[in-house]
Amino acid sequence: MVQFIQAQNVGLAYLEEKFSLQLAEDDAFFREWFETLPEITDSEKQELDKVKLHFLRLVKHPPLSEETVKLVVLSPLLSLAGFYDEPFYIRGEQSIEISAEDEEEIIRGRIEILVIQEKFWVLVIESKRSSFSLLEAVPQALVYMLTNPSQDKPTFGLVTNGSHFIFVKLTKQNTLKYALSDEFSLLRRKNELYQVLSILKNLSKILS
Repeated sequence: MVQFIQAQNVGLAYLEEKFSLQLAEDDAFFREWFETLPEITDSEKQELDKVKLHFLRLVKHPPLSEETVKLVVLSPLLSLAGFYDEPFYIRGEQSIEISAEDEEEIIRGRIEILVIQEKFWVLVIESKRSSFSLLEAVPQALVYMLTNPSQDKPTFGLVTNGSHFIFVKLTKQNTLKYALSDEFSLLRRKNELYQVLSILKNLSKILS
């Protein structure tokens, strides 16, 4: 009998066991988040400073919904990075199902934000769960990324709750491998949205 599992209830240990998913420990595997990143212009920095200001103002009046996070933080970032322009296209919330070969378990879930050209998945966690570690949401992002049918090109993801950001990379060649970036935060003195945008712009260039 087939057993259905909700994506949000899946952990890394389950994915590593059922799909032979491996953590890539070599920094060279995921260099897209730190190597040869494009510069951020002064005007982009001004826009990002406003985004940070708006977010910090809103968090004084919780809870923040996913829709608010998308509107205030994520949408400006994607726009500045060029993901609203050609050749990219964006789809909203989607249902997904995946199963490991010869397994009687199927993972079901809904993407909570955007799929960009089947290569970049953006997952938003409720901001009201600010104490919720993004690392706990990474398995859910990987579940969605595993549904990408492409075998020869890497898939990238971004997990955010509006204040924190982690990038994810997944490859399917020979073995399934993944790696994570450092975590970036809006709550530090320096505006780390600069780095987030620089990485997004780099991924935009790579994926286009």
